[in-house]
Parts: sequence; C-alpha cells; structure tokens
Amino acid sequence: MTRAELDAAGITDPRRRAAYARCRRLNAEHGKTYFLATRMLAPAQRPAVHALYGFARWMDDIVDEPSPEATPESISQALSGVETTVLEGLRVGTSEDPLLCAVIDTASRYDIDPRHFQAFMTSMKMDLTIEGYRDRAALDVYVHGSAEVIGLQVLPVLGTVVPMSEAAPRAAALGKAFQLTNFLRDVAEDFHRGRVYLPADELAAFDVDRDLLAWCTTNRRLDPRVRRALAEQISINRTIYREARPGVDMLHPASRPCVATALRLYSRILDRIEAADLNVFAARARVPRLRKLTVAGAAMAQTLRARRIHGTPSGVVHSSPSGQR
Repeated sequence: MTRAELDAAGITDPRRRAAYARCRRLNAEHGKTYFLATRMLAPAQRPAVHALYGFARWMDDIVDEPSPEATPESISQALSGVETTVLEGLRVGTSEDPLLCAVIDTASRYDIDPRHFQAFMTSMKMDLTIEGYRDRAALDVYVHGSAEVIGLQVLPVLGTVVPMSEAAPRAAALGKAFQLTNFLRDVAEDFHRGRVYLPADELAAFDVDRDLLAWCTTNRRLDPRVRRALAEQISINRTIYREARPGVDMLHPASRPCVATALRLYSRILDRIEAADLNVFAARARVPRLRKLTVAGAAMAQTLRARRIHGTPSGVVHSSPSGQR
C-alpha cells in the first residue's frame, strides 16, 4: 500500500518516496496503535502522518537507544545537528537528508509552524540532563515539546471544520493525554533510564519518593503508597482526555474515526493498568490485539461512510518550493 499512498499524495520524487516509506516502516514497527489508527485516514493523508511520527521516533531513539560509545555530550551534539538541519530545511523547503526530506516536505505542504519542531527538540535535549520534575508546571514544559506539539503538527493534515486556532488546544490536549498515559505505563522502564515523569510534589503527597520507586522497580511489586499515587495520576490523565475529546468533532468528518480510535484505544491502557491493580512494575499494560481490531473495524466502517458523504480533507496547503508534490 505504500506506493498507492505516495501516489495519492502526489509524491513522485524517488528520494522523497524512499524517505516517506522509511518513516512508514518506523510507524508500523514502533507505534502499533497509532499505525492502526492511521489506516483509517485517506491514503493521501497517511504519508504526512508517517513522516511526522517517523521523525519523532528517530529523535526518541537517539536519546533512549544510543550506541554503546555515545555520551550525553555526543547525543546532544547529534540532536543539535539534526535541529540545525531541520530548521534550515524548513527555511528553504527541502533537505538532502534521506529521512528529514520527508518531514520537511510535509511541513512545507501543510504550513506547519517551525516553532513546533524547535519545541520538540528542546524537550528531547531535556531528557539528557533532567531526571525528574518538581511539579506539574515543570513537567508541562517538557510535555508541551514532547507531545502537545505533535498534536499541533498533525492537525492541518487531519483538517478541521472550525478555525484551526479553535481546534488547536484540543489537539494539544490529546497529545498530552497520550504522553501522560505513556508515563504511567512506562514508570519502571523510565526509572531504569534514570527518569521519573511524575511530578515529585504530587508523589510526595502520598509519601512516595525515588527510593520507593526504586524498590518497586527492583522487586516488581507495588507499595500501597505508590498505588494511591498512581490512582491520582490516572484521574488527572482522564481529566485531560475529557478536555481533548470535544476536539474530535472539530475535525473533518473523514478524519474523526481515526482520532477517535486512537483516543479510545490509548485511554483504554488506563483501564488495563487498573485491571492489573495498578502494578505497572510487573508487566507493561497493553490493549489486547483482538480489542484493537474490533474497535478499528467499527471505525473503518464509519470512515468509509464519512468519505462518501463528506469527501476527504483537501490535503496539501502549500506545494513544496521545488514544485515537487
């Protein structure tokens, strides 16, 4: 289907096609829930979403899966080099990099604000030096760049039935909700990397500190104090999902089932955590594949009906400076 999607998007340059295909593989391999939801978008929309996800995944891997000889300094230099290349590419509308040319082409086509990429790179660099966040305000700075801007980047690809500025806060909230779900699911994995993405003051209210999290991680057991703290974090996470949910109806009708499916499946991870008595240290919470397929199947029927009635989003906002569509 890669060829059909690229053809539908009018991407004909072989180098760009290869870059978009690589991003699609990254999405399929690492973002299974997102990838499944993306299948509900019109073929012409999918390459752009794959490019944005592929870029984010690549940066995440530079930070979280470095080569054995990498140091914080060399990783920071690598991120700075990518940021310089991206910003220059966004300025001129193209890049010679075999992967970045796809995300820069997407940004040019959909007039995505370069500041979103700058904020994202800032958060990636924060992971190299910051091991925890003292309060919600400090965490929100990180989450804006690591997650909210992803929702803002994807929004023009999805299309809206209201002014983009009206839908933007909801899109940002959904990106934030997804990220907070990841933080809850991956407490043990993140702790192994030396990071805690739960506000320290909110944990302290339940007498939870890093030493107690270390004990839970080492023993794969849940202390009652941590259980109560996680329950509170889940409640906060669900509040943000409720803030994001009205944004679905602000999207183009043909894009709504995709986002509604991602929201429904990702928020279901919280249910899975609760079903495991909140012990995120024993196993990673996952939504069963059959459940994913059931939800996606129903949403696909809605997607096809919406396309027949409403068509699909107009797609490209601007063509790239080179004229390569």
